[in-house]
Order: sequence, then structure tokens, then C-alpha cells
Amino acid sequence: MEPAHRGRTRREKLRLLVRQLFPERQFFIRTDGRVAHVRFSHRVQMAVSAVVIAAGAWVAFSTASYVFHDDVLAAKDKQIANVRLAYRSLLGEVAEYQKKFTAMSGDLEQYHEMMLSLAEQNTALQRNLNSMENQLRSTETERESVLSARENLKGRLGELERDMKGLANRNFTLKDNLTTIEQELQSVLAERNHALFEGARMRRQIEGLESRMAALQSTQKDVVQRLTERTVATVEEFAKVVELAGLDVQQLMNEDASLTANQGGPFINAGDVRADAEPGDLLQVGLTNLDVQLDQLEGLQTILGKLPLALPMDHFQITSPFGKRLDPINKRWAMHYGLDLGGVHKTAVHATAPGIVVFAGWKGNYGRVVEIDHGAGIRTRYGHLERTLVKKGQEVKFRDRIGLMGNSGRSTGSHLHYEITFKGRPRDPMKFIKAGRYVFKE
Repeated sequence: MEPAHRGRTRREKLRLLVRQLFPERQFFIRTDGRVAHVRFSHRVQMAVSAVVIAAGAWVAFSTASYVFHDDVLAAKDKQIANVRLAYRSLLGEVAEYQKKFTAMSGDLEQYHEMMLSLAEQNTALQRNLNSMENQLRSTETERESVLSARENLKGRLGELERDMKGLANRNFTLKDNLTTIEQELQSVLAERNHALFEGARMRRQIEGLESRMAALQSTQKDVVQRLTERTVATVEEFAKVVELAGLDVQQLMNEDASLTANQGGPFINAGDVRADAEPGDLLQVGLTNLDVQLDQLEGLQTILGKLPLALPMDHFQITSPFGKRLDPINKRWAMHYGLDLGGVHKTAVHATAPGIVVFAGWKGNYGRVVEIDHGAGIRTRYGHLERTLVKKGQEVKFRDRIGLMGNSGRSTGSHLHYEITFKGRPRDPMKFIKAGRYVFKE
């Protein structure tokens, strides 16, 4: 009973204090000889006092906001100017990188044309060498025939000498025959000597051609090796960008049917070429390997053109990252499969890579949303838009305006919900943004 008694005593003291601060008041009003009065209870007086205090607080807050408004706007303008300066610097770096990449592509095309010309020259030299070898074989055959004829003539000469001793009466006839035979023998010997001279001359020509072919093959091998090394280095740089984005290069290329159809030809190690191979075989191996690397480079260039590495807005701040977070509405832990970017209401939203619009409209909690298919299993989604500027089936280019940032759907304020998916599975957009910064830095 004692705690209840104390509670009643406190309430009575509180009522007594209120009645002392706000005693009941009466106002008398006389009109045309008639008297009327208005009664103000302590509750009415408390309500009026509360209204007066709230009005005073509102006036003080409005005055402070008006006084400091200009300072806040000046600070915001300064921040916007700094961001614009950084963006212009970034655009300059991007232009410089594009110039370097264009120059490198021109060098690769020039070296490729030079390799084709050298291959044609090598083929012509090979044909000349084969022709000379055939002539040399024919000369050797004629030489053996001359030697055989010479031996036969010697045999015939001996027979004639024996016949001359036994047939003196036929001396004049035999002399005529012997003179004819000697003339034929001299003619055959002259032809033999000429064939030997031509064979020696052809051997010298063959040796010179072999020296020229060896020097040409060495030069071609060095050029192909340098081109291959530069191409491999570029392929590794492009693959690094894809890995920074959290994706697998081969899996991406397998998702693009056009890239898979254009691939072909295994890598051949130069050490695997046979020792008795033709002189041009080693060069052919180098050109084949270079062609494989160029196909890989072309495929990676196509893939990079489809990756959303740019920023969807020019000015923003990250209000919620990708991953586990406290839901801003029900305050429960949940997975956040995108990146929330806050900024000025109705800020322009750009496509981060070229593609085809597969959805544009209202989509449940996303509000107004645009979804773009970039190929190779990659899609981007832009949610909570104030307005969509594209239609389903429309082809968009890099940095095309696709909508305005808003607060539609399940949202607590104006922002952009930015998602990236690969084969239907969400990926962290921040990894793609970091990979894009690495590309533009280079």
C-alpha cells in the first residue's frame, strides 16, 4: 500500500503545481449594459502556452536556416566544381589511352602485312631452289652418261687398233672412221667439261641462296617473336581487366557464340619442329602462333567492349554498397544485390556499355527500371528512376541517356539502384568500376 500512496501524493503535487502556474482566469465583457464573462481553465492556458512555444521555436529555426543557407550553397558549389575538374581530367586521360591503342593497332596491321610479304618471298625462293636442284640432278645424269660413252669409245678404239694391225688393206677406211670417232670424242669431252662448269656454278648459287634464306628466316623469326610478345603482353593486360571485374575470361568468351566460332588452331611450340623440316617450317610455326594470339586479342577486345566498366552517372555518392546490410525500411539484415548511388534528383543516368534494352517500365519494388543486355551473359539494371528515356528492344550505345534518377518503388529517397548480373547471377558493380578506373588510368 505504501508505493501506491506515494504515487497518489506525487500526482497531487503535480496537479497543485499546474494550478499555481496556470490558475483559472475569467474575463468580463460589458456590451450595451449587458455583462458576459469568458472562462479560461488551466488546460486551455497550457494548450495556448504550448502553441506559443512551438511558434517561437519554428521562428528561431527558420531564422537560423535563412542565415546559414548561403554558406551551405557555397560549400556545395565548391564541391561540384572540384568534381567537374576531376571529370575533365579523367576524360583527357581516356582520350590519351585511345590514341595509344589506335597507334598500337596500326603497328600490328603493318607488321602483319610485312609478314605476309615475307612469306610470299620465301615461297618464291623455295620454288627456285627446287628448280635448281632438279637441274643439278639432270646434269649429274648427263655426266654419268658421258663417262659411260667415253668408256665405250675407249673400248671401240682398242678394237679398231687391233683391227688395223690385222687388216692393213683397210687402213684408209679405218683412218676415216678413227678421225670421225676422235671428233665425236672431243665433242663429248667438251660437253662434259661444260656440264662440270655449270654444276659448280649452280652449287655456288645454291650456297648463296641458302645463306640468304638463313638470314631472311632469322630476320623473320625475330620480327614474328617481337610481334608475338607484344600481342601476349596486350592479351595479359586485357585479361587482367576482366579478372579485376571478378569474371573468368574463358567463361566469358564461351558465352559469346561469335567468338567461339572464330577460334581455332592450337599453339605449337618451336621446339617441337622436326630437325629435318623445311627452312620455312619454323617461320610458319611462328606465324601460326602469332595468329592464335591475335585471335585471342581480338576476342578480348570484343569482350571489353561489352563490359560495363563506366559510371552510370557523372556526379554521385555511394549510399549503400553491394552485399549484406541492414534494410533501410524494416531494419533487418538482408542481401543487397546492387549499388545505391545518391545524387541530385532527376540527374541523367547513362548506359555503362552498349547493348539492347530488354525491359523498360515499372517492376515492383524497383519502381521504374531499365534493364540492358550487353551480350556474353552480361546485363545491367537501373532502378528507382523518375523517368525512363528508352523503350524495350531499343539499341543503346555507350553513355546514351536512358533515364533520370528518382525515388520510385521501394525507396527512402532519391537515388539510383545499379545492378550487374552475369548469367543471371548478381555481381559487385564496384569491381567493374575499379576495373574501369584501371583501364582509363592506363
